[in-house]
Amino acid sequence: MMQEGRLPRAKKRFGQNFLVQPQIVERIVAAIRPASGDHLVEIGPGPGALTRSLLRLLPQLTVVELDRDMIAGLRALAPPEQLRVLQADALEVDFAALAGAGNALRIVGNLPYNVATPLIFHILEHAEQVRDMHFMLQKEVVDRVVAVPGSKAYGRLSVMIQAHCAVESLFTVAPGNFFPVPKVDSAFMRLIPHRPGLLPPHLQAPFARIVATSFAQRRKTLANNLRGILSADDLRGLQIDPGCRAETLDQTAFFRLAEATVEQGDRS
Repeated sequence: MMQEGRLPRAKKRFGQNFLVQPQIVERIVAAIRPASGDHLVEIGPGPGALTRSLLRLLPQLTVVELDRDMIAGLRALAPPEQLRVLQADALEVDFAALAGAGNALRIVGNLPYNVATPLIFHILEHAEQVRDMHFMLQKEVVDRVVAVPGSKAYGRLSVMIQAHCAVESLFTVAPGNFFPVPKVDSAFMRLIPHRPGLLPPHLQAPFARIVATSFAQRRKTLANNLRGILSADDLRGLQIDPGCRAETLDQTAFFRLAEATVEQGDRS
């Protein structure tokens, strides 16, 4: 394990928990399998444990780091022609511009728990420019992302991300592999944007609205949650039981619900 004394001070406002176990870094790199032609972007490299391993395999790497105090140390790891260091908030980065006309981005990061979900959705806005994503997240969040219909963890997050990506939980990481030690387990996961996308552009916003409304109150039936949007008869016409709850529906059912709201709008 890396010596804690060599690590910079973690800042609570950035949600920093530095990965300090070399064996876990090796597992991450093995899961990513970076190749020399990849356009790889690391988010939140911190003191650079993963960055160092990636630099041994890649002629070029881009890292995005919010903490100004980390920048000098990162820039010292490699010359600028090999390592491009961006001091920026990843939530504000234009990943489409970052990809440019080159290869689709491969994105990796040990994400702070407080920004993980909005950051994934921000990146998915540029899904056409993204080949895959590999993220270390709170295990509870990963469990929700990969959950299947009917399971306790299945919900809005599951439906929304799985509509845009194939998802896979790769391995769990215990708290002792980080410094400071978090209070929860983490998990490393892979997300691969669907090619072609499952949702046509005109359904993107209606789909997001219908999923949010369907899960607004989990204890209520679908008919109750969607009252004023789709009637019980509308649901039956879609071969959906009005008395079911949202967590029992698969992705295709939510697609049908979104399409029905668009059709109703066209008729009104």
